[in-house]
Amino acid sequence: MRIAVVNNFFPPRAGGSSHLSESLARGYAAEGHEVLVLTAAYQDAPEIEERDGLRIVRLPAFMLPQTRLAVSFDISFTSRPSLLRRVRRLLDDFRPDVIHQHGQFFDLTWATSLYARKRGVPVLLSIHTRLENPRARYAKVFRGLDAAMVKPFMWRSKPRLVVMDVLMQEYIESRYHGAYSGLVPIPVGVDPDWVLGGDGQRIRDRHELGNSPVILSVGHVIPLRDRVALVEALPEVLAAVPDAKLLICGQVYYNLFAERARSLGVEHAVIAAGKVAKSEIPDYLAAATVESHEQGLGLGTATLEAMAAGVPVVAPARADNFPGIALRDGENVLLSQPGDVAGLAKRLISALTEPGLAKQIGLNGQALIRERFSLDRVLQRHLEVLTEMAASRR
Repeated sequence: MRIAVVNNFFPPRAGGSSHLSESLARGYAAEGHEVLVLTAAYQDAPEIEERDGLRIVRLPAFMLPQTRLAVSFDISFTSRPSLLRRVRRLLDDFRPDVIHQHGQFFDLTWATSLYARKRGVPVLLSIHTRLENPRARYAKVFRGLDAAMVKPFMWRSKPRLVVMDVLMQEYIESRYHGAYSGLVPIPVGVDPDWVLGGDGQRIRDRHELGNSPVILSVGHVIPLRDRVALVEALPEVLAAVPDAKLLICGQVYYNLFAERARSLGVEHAVIAAGKVAKSEIPDYLAAATVESHEQGLGLGTATLEAMAAGVPVVAPARADNFPGIALRDGENVLLSQPGDVAGLAKRLISALTEPGLAKQIGLNGQALIRERFSLDRVLQRHLEVLTEMAASRR
C-alpha cells in the first residue's frame, strides 16, 4: 500500500500524537508499505527528510500565539494560498491508496480531506485531543469551532475514526454525528521496551531529590492537565510523607499550579523540570515512586508509558476507560474520581507508603500494557483497517 500519514505534529516536535504518528509510520514502512508524511515545519527540522523508510515533507508554517483560547499550546498551522495546490501536487505524485490523518482540528487534515473527497481516497482519522476547555466561555468557543470548522471538513471526506477510549467515543458521537463513516476501537499504542533501563540516579542528582519519594507527573501543563488537583492534594500527602516531592516533567504552558502551590505553602515540594527530551523520559520514570497527572478524565500515552516502565499509576479514570480492556483499581492501577482531592491524596499516600502494594500494581500494570497496548499489536490493527479500506477503494 501507499499510505500518506498526515499530522501537523511530528518529531522533532514532542507530544503524544507526534510520537505515535511517527511510530505507526515507521511501522508501516517496516512492513513493506510506501509512506509519505505531510507535516508542519518545526524549528530547524529539514524541509524534506528521508529516514526509516519514510519520506517526510515539512510544509512552511506559522505558530499560533500562545493564548488561553489555544490552551496555551504551541500549535503550528500551514495555511497559505498555495497550501491546497502544494498538497494536491505532493499527493498526486505519491498516489496514496489511503490517508491516515492525525488530529481533527489541523489545517493539513482539512486540506487532505478536500483532496480525499476529490480523488476518492479513503481516510482514517485518529482523534487525539478533545476540543474542550474547563473555562465555560472558551468551552463554548471550542464547541462552535467543532460545529463550524471541524465537522464540515470531516463531512466532506467521511473518514473512519479511530476511537482510543470511551470518553473519545462519547465526544465523537456528540460533536461529529453524521460526519464519519464508522468507528474503529484501537487504543493508544506504546513501545513497552524503550521506557526500561533508565538511570533514575541522574534525575535525583539533577533535581537534588536525594532519597525522597517522587510523585512524577509527565506531560505538558495545559488547562486540561493543569496539575492543580495534585498540588491541592500535597498538604495531606506531606502530612503523611513529609519528604515527598512532586516532579512535573513537561513544558509549562499554564502555571496556575505554581500559584496554587504558593498559596498552600507547598511550593518547596514542587519541582517543574520543564520540557524534557524524549530520550530522558526513561530516566525520569526510573526515579519515580508513583506517576500521576490529570488528563480531564482518562488515560493518555504518558500514563501508559509509565505503566510500561512498571511505575504504579494514580489516575482519574473510569474502570471502563478502554473498551474491552479492564482497569482494576488496586490491582493494575489506582483510580480516583476527578475533582476528589482527598481521594487523590489517599491514593498517592498508599503508593508512597505501601511498597509491596505499589510494586505489585506496577508489575500488573506493566503486564497489561504488554498484553493489550504494545505498539506491535496496535500497529497490526491499524494495518488491518487500512488494508480493508484500500481494498474497498480498488
